[in-house]
Amino acid sequence: MATLKYSRQRECIREYIRNCREHPTADSIYGKMKNEFPNISLGTVYRNLSLLVELGEITKISIDNGPDRFDCNTNPHSHFVCTHCHCIQDIDVPEIDGIVEKASEKFNGKVSAHRTTFYGICKHCLEEEKNQKTS
Repeated sequence: MATLKYSRQRECIREYIRNCREHPTADSIYGKMKNEFPNISLGTVYRNLSLLVELGEITKISIDNGPDRFDCNTNPHSHFVCTHCHCIQDIDVPEIDGIVEKASEKFNGKVSAHRTTFYGICKHCLEEEKNQKTS
């Protein structure tokens, strides 16, 4: 593989995702990058995100009925998606560790990875619902 040319824009995108506690969309990343790079295009953001995913530096999270999100945590882990506000949170479920090996035992082939996503209502939305019912 050829040496990748340094890009200040790509480095800023990588750092933004690395420091972001949420799982940002390309549009939200573009909005943040616009402050530092007024001439940056949404296409440039998408190309850099694709490259960072391809390099294994970030992970793309595709969810139903919503835009792709990006995560700097490339280690295997699960996600929780709120069906009301569509926020995404990392969720640690130790019982899922070893699931690839267990699936491989039941499958005539080789399982190399898995993604586990839980859906429900986040704490914030539950509290909001509760407040609406009491008022």
